[in-house]
Parts: sequence; structure tokens; C-alpha cells
Amino acid sequence: MSNSEVAKCPKDRLPEYAFIGRSNVGKSSLINMLMERKNLAKTSGRPGKTQLINHFIINKNWYLVDLPGYGYARVSKKAKKTFQKFITNYFEKRKQLVLAFVLVDCRHEPQPIDLEFMQYLGESQIPFSIAFTKADKLKPNALQRNIEAYKERLLQDWEEMPHYFITSSSNSTGREDLLDYIDRINEELGGQLPAIHS
Repeated sequence: MSNSEVAKCPKDRLPEYAFIGRSNVGKSSLINMLMERKNLAKTSGRPGKTQLINHFIINKNWYLVDLPGYGYARVSKKAKKTFQKFITNYFEKRKQLVLAFVLVDCRHEPQPIDLEFMQYLGESQIPFSIAFTKADKLKPNALQRNIEAYKERLLQDWEEMPHYFITSSSNSTGREDLLDYIDRINEELGGQLPAIHS
């Protein structure tokens, strides 16, 4: 199901896991890798392709929610405001949301827009994990260095490092870990949705 209004999102009470990140962070590729489906989420060389809230039901058990990227390159100011509004509407009003995965390209140093977005989630008391993408593009030592630099930067604002995953959509790195994590949370919930956003 795809739409741009939170009120029209699915009505059932299944837990939802939202995936969000900057444009071009590799979100569609990561979702397709997790689900082992080539074109479930549309990939595009043009940033800002996802402009709707996309719900995918997984094993009749939970929803994977593909959200628009934040911080587009080629989108008018007016459109950008609208997207940002329905992104924040989703996070603030969606009671079924259990956790957000914030996608971060591991090749770059911490970007202000990612840090601001995590700050926003923290202030809004929305649980999130980080998924570092494109890990295959770096040698192991460089990858480790970048993750450490990210930790160092985050710990300036956070008491502890949020839970994180290292992923690569081209070789399925992180797939099992991330899906196991979702399964574990769903088991803990035992069909009960968390009492966030109340």
C-alpha cells in the first residue's frame, strides 16, 4: 500500500519498521536485498524517487515501511516542505511504529542532516537503529575507522551508541542480523504494540 497521508496507512495493528535515510543512501537496494526481491522497492539514480509512504507486509507478521528520503537534491522548496511534513506526521502519529532504521552511507563522515534527523527521533522518543549502507565499497580497515569516527561523533550527543548494523546490498552483508533483530523484537512484543506516541 502506498500513500502520502498517515491517516490512510493500513488499519491493522501489526508492528511496523520504518526505513529512512538521505536521498541516494541505498535504501531501495537495501530493502530489496532484505526481502530478496529485485524490484520490490524502486531503485533510481535520481535522488528523491520515493515520495510516498510504502507499506510492505512481511509474512503476515509485520510491515516494512519505505519512507521518502530527507534532504533531497532536486525537489522544489514547497515539495520538500510537504515531504518533510508527512515524514514527521508518520513518526509522530503512527502508533504501529516499533522502530526506525536510519540509513547512513558508511563511506562519508557524519553528515549534519543525518545527525539532525537522529536528534529529532531522540527528542520525539522514537526508538531507532542505524543501518550503515554500502559496506562493500570500503576495505575492512577503512570501514572500521569510519564506524569508529561515527561512534565518536554520536557520543558527543548521546549517552550510548544506538544499536547499529553494517550492511551491503550487493553481497547481503547484515541481512540475517537485521532480520533476526526484527524477529526478536516481534517475539518480545508478543503481538502487543509498544506504548509509544501515546
